[in-house]
Amino acid sequence: MARLKRICPPNISQHIIQRGNNRQICFACEQDFEAYIAWLKQYSEEYNVQVHAWVLMTNHVHLLCTPTSQEGISKLMQSLGRQYVRYFNNTYKRTGTLWEGRFKSCLVDSDNYLLTLYRYIELNPVRAHMVNHPAEYKWSSYQINAIGKPSSLCTAHAAYESLSRTKIQWLKVYTLLVNEPLSHSQIEQIRIQTNKGMAIGSEKFKEQITALTGQRVQPSKLGRPAKSNMATD
Repeated sequence: MARLKRICPPNISQHIIQRGNNRQICFACEQDFEAYIAWLKQYSEEYNVQVHAWVLMTNHVHLLCTPTSQEGISKLMQSLGRQYVRYFNNTYKRTGTLWEGRFKSCLVDSDNYLLTLYRYIELNPVRAHMVNHPAEYKWSSYQINAIGKPSSLCTAHAAYESLSRTKIQWLKVYTLLVNEPLSHSQIEQIRIQTNKGMAIGSEKFKEQITALTGQRVQPSKLGRPAKSNMATD
């Protein structure tokens, strides 16, 4: 089956996953994480893509971003991916591919699901049993979004800022929100929709995207439901 054309309407947030080829290690030491974050910041600024939440795992990456142009996400991920592969291959004296094909992404309904994606991304190390609490994991945006650590990379989304009137209060509200576990159905929906390049949101949101782009953003109702193979994504 031919894959759907990637759609990227400006000002619509996206959840992005990029995995190592065959789940191979992409980050082997602190220098690797730091290099990726530095280039993420550089290229997100160059292509005017706002980064709201992120986590770097050992063999894959999650990002929650909002582009200001149709090509913003693709240009960001292409430049970032190529730059990091050059660095990684040179550092570890290797050749060949590092990433598993093209990155996966899905559109996110900001009114109803954006904060769920914040939580999903920043709780990834907890689901992977790497830490007991997201604050313990250094390579994510949790310390920025929940504790208030200064960052020139992350941009607060309007849905996040609407949690309260002041920054101190929205940090507290967000911390309480993250402490509420995501349901199994929420996790599976995010995994399946992202893997298929669809959309996460209300039926109204999906209908609006389809009308805007002329492309369906939810799986066909025919056939068996897709199974997720991303146990720790």
